[in-house]
Amino acid sequence: MKIDSVDFFYLSMPIVTTAGDGSQDALVVRVSAGGHAGWGECEAAPLPSIAAFVCPMSHGACRPVSASVLGEKLDGPDDIKRMAATLAFNSMDLLQAPHTWSGIEMALWDLLGHVRGEPSWKLLGHAKAYPKTPYASVLFGTTAQQTLERARDIRAKGFRAAKFGWAPYGDSLEGDIAQVAAAREGLGADGILLIDAGQIFADDVEAASKRLASLNANKVTWLEEPFGGFSYEAYGKLAARSGAVKLAGGEAAHNRYMAEHLIDYGHVGFIQIDCGRIGGLGPAKQVADYAVKKGVTYVNHTFTSNLALSASLQPYAGMKDSWICEYPTQLSSLATELTTTRIAPNAKGEIEIPDAPGLGVEINAKTLKTYAVDVEIKVKGKTIFAPPMV
Repeated sequence: MKIDSVDFFYLSMPIVTTAGDGSQDALVVRVSAGGHAGWGECEAAPLPSIAAFVCPMSHGACRPVSASVLGEKLDGPDDIKRMAATLAFNSMDLLQAPHTWSGIEMALWDLLGHVRGEPSWKLLGHAKAYPKTPYASVLFGTTAQQTLERARDIRAKGFRAAKFGWAPYGDSLEGDIAQVAAAREGLGADGILLIDAGQIFADDVEAASKRLASLNANKVTWLEEPFGGFSYEAYGKLAARSGAVKLAGGEAAHNRYMAEHLIDYGHVGFIQIDCGRIGGLGPAKQVADYAVKKGVTYVNHTFTSNLALSASLQPYAGMKDSWICEYPTQLSSLATELTTTRIAPNAKGEIEIPDAPGLGVEINAKTLKTYAVDVEIKVKGKTIFAPPMV
């Protein structure tokens, strides 16, 4: 097969706020080849990601993503790897390229799975898929009382694990202690409690260290992203002090080497990878394999649609010891309605990874129209991007 077209659908809620909610807009990708179509989703700002695909060439190492994809052969997994390597060379100075490619690469695995009648996780080399324990992924409440109520609601819905993150965590030590205690109370003594600092401490190890006592007292399993994604030294120093609380991170990695550095130098206990950023399913699977060798638990990262959720589960589907998965529970209507497929906890409270061909989810065509952003990119009076037909 030859890749005939790559289409981008820029979707958005009517109002986008500063809340740490990545489901407020979306960049959905459709790749067509040989009469088949595959779907993916970039975890990135839509407009610059589209521009990275269509922009004019600046020089030989700054070519548009399209130059490494359109017209290329797609007959198996090796072709996806080949395109990824070509892109890394041709677009090395186009920093948005990995984000744009991530959604395309995801769609290629989906397309190939439909052609072969196999789920993407099987094409990645897994013999079977193990269910994962979902953690309800939510934001902290504006007050400790609101966080307490959210935690109680999560437990009432049957979740054994929950992650609370972002503002107001980091505003004050006293406030942070109260927030974590409230989350623990609401989730119950036996609940799995996870905390996401949202990089609020930059690289300030001392500030982050002041929170360790309350995290350990409340039996928090991990502290996620206390620092910037590439602050490896700060991660390593805090990990040496963190006690029973492990550090988690990796969602900011946009290639596998960045994730491996966080394991080797940041000493995280959990490596969290977003397939919509790291370059798709292929490099995520490489990180998952590397984590196993290093005794680190691999975890998916996703806070958007069921399309992105399914993609994020594929790279570690067959890894029984990597047992936990992020499960967003406060999605926008855009993200909720993007797929007609619903991935939900089963009777045991576990997430079963789809075993249908490709990513195993169906796109809701109506949503592509309802939330479409009317955008056009022109260069020298010529339109180089316009919204595709659904």
